[in-house]
Amino acid sequence: MRILVAPDSYKGSLSSKEVIEAMTEGIRRVVDAEIIKVPIADGGEGTVDALISLSGGKIVETEGIGPLGNTVKSFFGILDDGTAVIEMAASSGLNLVPDDMRDPLVTTTYGVGQLIKKALDEGCRRFIVGLGGSATNDGGAGMVQALGAKLLDEDGKDIPYGGGNLSRLKEIDIDGLDKRIYESSFMVASDVTNPLCGKNGASYIYGPQKGATPEMVEILDNNLNHYANVVKETLGKDFKDTKGAGAAGGLGFSLIAFLNAKVRSGIEIVMDAANMEEKIKSCDIVITGEGNTDFQTAFGKAPAGIAKIAQRYGKKVIILSGGLGYGYKELYKIGVTAMFSIVDRPMTIDEAVHDAKRLISDRMEDIIRLFV
Repeated sequence: MRILVAPDSYKGSLSSKEVIEAMTEGIRRVVDAEIIKVPIADGGEGTVDALISLSGGKIVETEGIGPLGNTVKSFFGILDDGTAVIEMAASSGLNLVPDDMRDPLVTTTYGVGQLIKKALDEGCRRFIVGLGGSATNDGGAGMVQALGAKLLDEDGKDIPYGGGNLSRLKEIDIDGLDKRIYESSFMVASDVTNPLCGKNGASYIYGPQKGATPEMVEILDNNLNHYANVVKETLGKDFKDTKGAGAAGGLGFSLIAFLNAKVRSGIEIVMDAANMEEKIKSCDIVITGEGNTDFQTAFGKAPAGIAKIAQRYGKKVIILSGGLGYGYKELYKIGVTAMFSIVDRPMTIDEAVHDAKRLISDRMEDIIRLFV
């Protein structure tokens, strides 16, 4: 028996590599199968680790400005071919903001620009930027500031960090923008297709999960619209309705507008690096999973990308996730054979996170017994 084990991370609990090892332990209890191990990510947490595992490379540890303007430890990856891989969440992620301090009026993407500059200093000229897990709603203005542009108010002074201050923006001076970005290519890894503004834009759709009240959402949306208009005056082109502009609180917008970034599905980038189609074709069973599987999984998350390929080749696909949420059965329509949660009794999320390795191994053992 040949089994492909290709889960995403269980966010807040285990990395994809740790999930793979727990799944492998459960399989080994039942059968001495050939196991193909592939860590997967979709542009969010774990993308750097996944691509380095697949393509070779190194992690560069650094420090920079976090989402609240404080100094945080951060990192990026450099693949063997010189490509820099950046997770925006490593410097501007929601995981870096305590629950009681979530406020997208003040959070900034300045640290993302710092990571890009540090990768440029390392000689990188090709970039993959993953946009999952954002704490920000500043349209990528902080990133642009970090890369050397000046965002000025009517008095010619730099505006402060955060989406709440974009209403003060009068003009953008791009003369100081790091010239090395014009020698570089940028790929955005994101499955978000939302525009920057409006009812389907960054603020209305994603602002609340970052701490925005209804009143704050309206302010943020108006401010992003104002920012986009000033960018249009500066660059001579309107980018606010470009697909993906609303990703990561509008960071996608500034990456597209100022860095000429192209947007591509995060899971497609990782699966190409993994040569996933060939691996799926050659296996008997595909095992994947993530922290929580629900209706959103079908819209470009890792298990869905794997299932769509497996469906073409008639392969059985098992999803083993931390939890199964509203609408998870939609995945049966795209080729998933069966889905399971790791929990074996009523328990809190904290209990499941603490005991995740054992729970994964035990459920994996139960599942594999169906096939032998």
